[in-house]
Amino acid sequence: MRINLKEQELTDNLFQIVKEKYPEIEFVKITRSPDDPSHIWINVAVPEDEDRQIELNEFAAEKEHDILLDYGYWISVIPYSVLSAPA
Repeated sequence: MRINLKEQELTDNLFQIVKEKYPEIEFVKITRSPDDPSHIWINVAVPEDEDRQIELNEFAAEKEHDILLDYGYWISVIPYSVLSAPA
């Protein structure tokens, strides 16, 4: 999967902002949505804590929205539980 320099910069920055607030997350990979190739996913592994995952989703959504409005790139943090992560 190829991403341009601006997409790379924005994904790196978004991950760092979320990682600062939620240090327990771990970067897995960057992919594109199978439904929309313009939608970039930052896949992260998260501990099995539903309340914390909800907080993370809400926090990340605000940052993702800002990126979409400011730069026109649709980038999302996609968390999945460490226990249910694909092998």
